Order: sequence, then C-alpha cells, then structure tokens
Amino acid sequence: MRFRLTPRETSFYDMFAASADNIVTGSKLLMELLGADASARAEIAERMRAAEHAGDDATHAIFHQLNSSFITPFDREDIYNLASSLDDIMDFMEEAVDLVVLYNVEELPRGVEQQIEVLARAAELTAEAMPNLRTMDNLTEYWIEVNRLENQADQIHRKLLAMLFNGKYEAIEVLKLKQIVDVLEEAADAFEHVANTVETIAVKES
Repeated sequence: MRFRLTPRETSFYDMFAASADNIVTGSKLLMELLGADASARAEIAERMRAAEHAGDDATHAIFHQLNSSFITPFDREDIYNLASSLDDIMDFMEEAVDLVVLYNVEELPRGVEQQIEVLARAAELTAEAMPNLRTMDNLTEYWIEVNRLENQADQIHRKLLAMLFNGKYEAIEVLKLKQIVDVLEEAADAFEHVANTVETIAVKES
C-alpha cells in the first residue's frame, strides 16, 4: 500500500461495511420468500422495503460524508461508484420481492432458488470483503469468486428464460416471471459491479 503523509477520513469503511451487512439482510429475506406461502409474502415484502430504505439511508450518509470530506481514503469517484453499486443491489432485490407480491405469483419457477442462492453467497462475500478495504488485504479471492458467481448467475438466467418460453406457461405469466428473473439477474450484475470497483480501488492503492 502507498505511504500517505495526510490523514484520511476513515468513517467510510464502517459505512460500506454497514451497507454490505444490510444487503445480507436483504438476501436472507429473498431466501425466506422462497419458502413462504402467498399469505406471508406481503409481510416479507414490507420487511424488504424497510431494508431497502435502510440501504438508501446508508448510501445518502456515504454521499454526505463524501461531500463534506476534504481528504478521502481513496478516489472520490470510486467511493461514489462503490456506494451506488451497493445501493443498486438492494434496489433490485427489493424490486424482485415486490413484483412477486404485486403480480400475485403463486409459484416461482424451478431455478429461481438457484438465482437467490447465488445472490445470498455473493452477499456474504461482499460483507466479508468490505472491512478489508481498510488494509486492501485478502481481496483478490473475493472479486474472483464474485465474478465466477455472476457467470453462474448468467447460466441460471438463460436456463430460466428457456424454460419460460418452452410453451408451458401462459403468455401473461411469462411476462410476469421473466420480469422477476431479469431483476434477480440485474442484482447479480450489481454484485459484480461492486467487485469490479473494489478491484479498481485495490489496484490504485497498491
């Protein structure tokens, strides 16, 4: 790591860690949704909405700190990109849960549980990685594994689309389910964006 003569605002590290921990909460709610019947989904969606609002608050706190700090631990643009990508993950997960409830989906297609399992694992890895931004240690395996998970998510997504268009589902049901699996895929992409930003930061700081 480069030697610095100037002090740095360190509260960003705690805020990134808190944001990532909140994403783990969101991924657990997604997992809970899988095993819930239709009557319980509205309550899960309400808790997911609260988690998404908490994520928004965390993101706004990072932006406020960024705008009020003269010296930052790493490039301002990278801080902004990292905070925005973390926020995107929560937005996509909340949207997926909300769509399941709004569309009154009785049963999610096989394969969605695999999507959510990938997101849950990516959430755990991201939460474990954020505290390491302080030292930039032990991050390489993190972004490599998240990229691998995103590739896995792509494969799962393609298989889900093939199944949705195999003629088993009514056209309106295809539209509903496709939107849900697409949003879950966007969440996987957002995890990769976070990992790529962390890699960029680590390279600059090395």
